[in-house]
Amino acid sequence: MLRIHFTSEDIGRVRVAAGPVPAWEMLLSLHVLRGRADHGVFEPWRAGALGCLDASSRPLLALAPPKGYSPDFLTPCDTDVESGVEAVRSTPRARLRKDITLLAGPGAAAGGLRPLADGDVGALGRLGEAMRTYHDRALAPVWDRLHTVISAERAARAADLLDGGVERLLSRLHPLVRWQAPVLSVAYPVRRDLRLGGRGLLLVPSYFCWARPIALRDAELEPVLVYPANRGLERLVEPAGDSRGDGLARLLGATRAAVLEEIATTGGVTGTDVARRLRISPASASEHATVLRHTGLITSHRTANTVLHMPTPLGRAVLDRRTLTPRLR
Repeated sequence: MLRIHFTSEDIGRVRVAAGPVPAWEMLLSLHVLRGRADHGVFEPWRAGALGCLDASSRPLLALAPPKGYSPDFLTPCDTDVESGVEAVRSTPRARLRKDITLLAGPGAAAGGLRPLADGDVGALGRLGEAMRTYHDRALAPVWDRLHTVISAERAARAADLLDGGVERLLSRLHPLVRWQAPVLSVAYPVRRDLRLGGRGLLLVPSYFCWARPIALRDAELEPVLVYPANRGLERLVEPAGDSRGDGLARLLGATRAAVLEEIATTGGVTGTDVARRLRISPASASEHATVLRHTGLITSHRTANTVLHMPTPLGRAVLDRRTLTPRLR
């Protein structure tokens, strides 16, 4: 069990990552790719991505075993690939040596990982290039799909925050996470206590995090909790080849689909206006908006006595008929 201890100051410093974090998706997708478990929904991707690994991948694979510890320095929380790669290449020598020793034992400095543990510029350059190549070959082909799922997850968490504050956000984060103030308990293979001490907590929803939430090993680093994004949100985007109107009507119901389209078309509208334009009752419009908000398709913002509904990226993706079917190069 991982127990994350909050202070009142930490409650105000809970954040959700601004988008997918490439370094975490690299590491966790490698766990999926190299593990023996049947990962179900990932199998089509896995079958194609296995061919992406070659000799150029070795510097990255050496740091990402199928299970167990991987170095904390390998997963900076930058939300673009190049910034993440540069953060890894700029890792201080003391951090490199500490993390690599945890990974491979004291003998690592005398083995194949010694140049990296010593901060050798060439070794760090090869690692950075391996990260870029793996992302381009294995992740870029499914990045739109991944981004849509993470955007939907962020929208759902934003709705929780607006509806019930940080406590609701934490209590609905994941089935393996339990919030009982001031402690967030996470099902974990080892017993650990992480005291935030006013630093706050960065929540990172991940597409390839499939089993349970994950935290960094070193409690002195910026506190991060990576957790599986709600994969059920993928089903909210209709299959390729389906007509938008028919697909939405079957998925949401004709009236609810019309409410979503009305909200997206105007870019921001009140429930009263939706009811008037669609000739439905205000109560019905409010009920449909509530369901759309809870599934991450819209957000609602109150100003004085007015509630304004706006589409989320997932809501727009549904209406734009964006497919989630990946094609590997």
